[in-house]
Amino acid sequence: MARRRDPVEEASDGSVDLYDVATWEERTSVDGLAVALYRLMVGSARGIIVLAAVGLLLLVGGFSAVTDPQIGALTALSAIPALGLAAYVWHSDVTTSEPATLLLATFLLGVLTANFAAVINGVAKPYFEPLQFFGTVLFFLLIVGPVEESVKLLAVRLYAYRKEQFNTVVDGAVYGAMAGLGFAFIENALYITQNLGASPLDPGTSLIGIGSGIVSIRALAGPGHVIYSAFAGYYLGLAKFNRKHSGPIVVKGLLIAALIHATYNSTVGIGSGLVQLATGLPDIVAFFVYVLVFDGIFGLILLRKIRRYNHAYREAHEDDADGDERPLTSEMTEFE
Repeated sequence: MARRRDPVEEASDGSVDLYDVATWEERTSVDGLAVALYRLMVGSARGIIVLAAVGLLLLVGGFSAVTDPQIGALTALSAIPALGLAAYVWHSDVTTSEPATLLLATFLLGVLTANFAAVINGVAKPYFEPLQFFGTVLFFLLIVGPVEESVKLLAVRLYAYRKEQFNTVVDGAVYGAMAGLGFAFIENALYITQNLGASPLDPGTSLIGIGSGIVSIRALAGPGHVIYSAFAGYYLGLAKFNRKHSGPIVVKGLLIAALIHATYNSTVGIGSGLVQLATGLPDIVAFFVYVLVFDGIFGLILLRKIRRYNHAYREAHEDDADGDERPLTSEMTEFE
């Protein structure tokens, strides 16, 4: 998008210096100080967000996945399906391969930003409980879906989004998937810790044995987070290369991700019950069937979107007759 100009600059023939009148650039020491302070404030804001997230992680006990070997093992097992899906999304990207450092950083930021959602959800939930089932659905639609998808997108926006390696639309889906993986990892760790803490061990019973049922259930929750945030991330990537409409594009991605997320939360109980009623399967098997069908549908829609981009990418490069690839860059703003 072309830079908008003030009417004075528009009418100028360039013979008059319009610095501090209609144009601006860094010239004086005061200008330099302003630039330095702005960069410090932007950098500090990111640092404060990360430090606050670390503090919340300590507060809610999320470090059990790291400090307790058995909890860590159970959490790692529960995250395997989500990791597999995130890896598949990464593999589906036909453009330049994303560096491991950025993928890891986004994963860790997904772990940290998840704690903001845990606090907001916990504070808001009591206000919806008096409405019973209707309140639960509203809670998922108005709070859980939008909040959790927003903090996962924040994990991408804080670091990977600003890097030159984030240079195609589909990169947003890859980093979104990694943020979803981080979110799923810490969410599983907290669920496993809380449920095991509420279940006293009988003599001679191992923690791994007690936790296997919880791990099985949480293993199917993780891929959903990857799918939802990959959708939102894709639209974040689209917004990066369409600055004129970036705001609505990001909102569209969040709306899609939040709606799918809230729909899953609202229907998984009823849906698995209907599967059990129709098939006579045990509770846990009916639950697995419903989750696999739900995630399968939206996972295929996501992969179809990625494949559509990949097809357009290949065609664009096949049409490049001279064989020279133009660098893929986004239009940066003063906030980058």
